[in-house]
Amino acid sequence: MTISSLTDTFTLANGVEIPVVGFGTWQTPDGDVAYQSVLDALKAGYRHIDTAAAYGNEASVGRAIKDSGIPREELFITSKLWNDSHSYEAAKIALDKSLKLLGLDYLDLYLIHWPNPLINRRNWDKANAEAWRYMEDAYTEGKIRAIGISNFQIEHVKALLKTATIRPMVNQLFINPSDLEQDIVAFNEAHDILTEAYSPLGTGSLLAVPEINDIAEKYGKSAAQVLIRWSLQHGFLPLPKSTHAERISQNADVFDFELTDAEIAALDQLEGVAGTHQDASQADF
Repeated sequence: MTISSLTDTFTLANGVEIPVVGFGTWQTPDGDVAYQSVLDALKAGYRHIDTAAAYGNEASVGRAIKDSGIPREELFITSKLWNDSHSYEAAKIALDKSLKLLGLDYLDLYLIHWPNPLINRRNWDKANAEAWRYMEDAYTEGKIRAIGISNFQIEHVKALLKTATIRPMVNQLFINPSDLEQDIVAFNEAHDILTEAYSPLGTGSLLAVPEINDIAEKYGKSAAQVLIRWSLQHGFLPLPKSTHAERISQNADVFDFELTDAEIAALDQLEGVAGTHQDASQADF
């Protein structure tokens, strides 16, 4: 597909359209910082905002959404279910709380944040199944337009699919040239699950890599722009984040150049260069 703007979309398995680049808010402090960064992103043309209960900034994100004046139907808002709420009733309470903090009547996408947190280590599969059962009901009721998962590896998705009546539409993963996660990405593709790339810049660790900067210099772009473009050309949906208005706008300016196949291949060879891999199957969250 040809991608030419922030408002171009991927189509999820259920037909819902999701803007091809999202604005991430992971590690963005609650209060004025989160509020202003989201407001700056919306002013820069982003229409897809990604937050989570665990980020602790939903209220500030919601305030920025309201103050932007942008009609709700033009926005795509994602939040996530945290690890202390992996049951039917707890998930219901958690979703209602997120909606209240965000000041919204519905979410466009809701994800189970981690598949195997320490709190549910002994029964993670049953816990995920119960949370998913509520998410399916909330989806059917119209409180969520799409449902998905985050940090799930193949074993976690397969376990969920044993009881799910609605398949996950998205799997949000720690994806960048240093962290390709090729097995789960291939599994996602085979099951019509869109791969979202959080930390597409490797939490900043990739911005000084010489090979990336050489490509950036060729195109008159930043290393961040090259990394975002890499995600898009792989068919991933990147979620870059920044708290600086200039960089927020710059990260959106990725539609006037295209990496060659050779450049994509060269970036793929950087796997492991930054040592940034996160193994969700063993994360003690």
